[in-house]
Amino acid sequence: MIGTTLTAKIGAAFYVLWGVFHLFAARAVYSLAQTNAPGMVQGRLLQDAFYLLFFACSGIAIALISNWRNGRQGYWMNGVLIAIADIPFILFVLIPGYLPWWPGLIGPILWALAFLCTSMARFRHAA
Repeated sequence: MIGTTLTAKIGAAFYVLWGVFHLFAARAVYSLAQTNAPGMVQGRLLQDAFYLLFFACSGIAIALISNWRNGRQGYWMNGVLIAIADIPFILFVLIPGYLPWWPGLIGPILWALAFLCTSMARFRHAA
């Protein structure tokens, strides 16, 4: 049980790191939106900054409230939420080459580590 709790806390910490990283990303996208001419592009960048902020804050909150205690709902909530945030980023930004693989893979790597640790904690707890 001690190993399960520690693994859950490590996974939660990776989710928090993912969230903090995306807080910085949200700020960067917001700043980028301020440099562009007004119009649809600026509006879409501001929308993306808001989405990044939402995903980051939600991921951190779920990690601290539920993943830290190895909660089943938090496991699924963060697993799905972060997947919804990172999979389109991988498909539409990294793969086409709009951002270099490094540092572009930092977020997905943190997500994979968080999901791996929380999965190990959940499956050990269920056994």
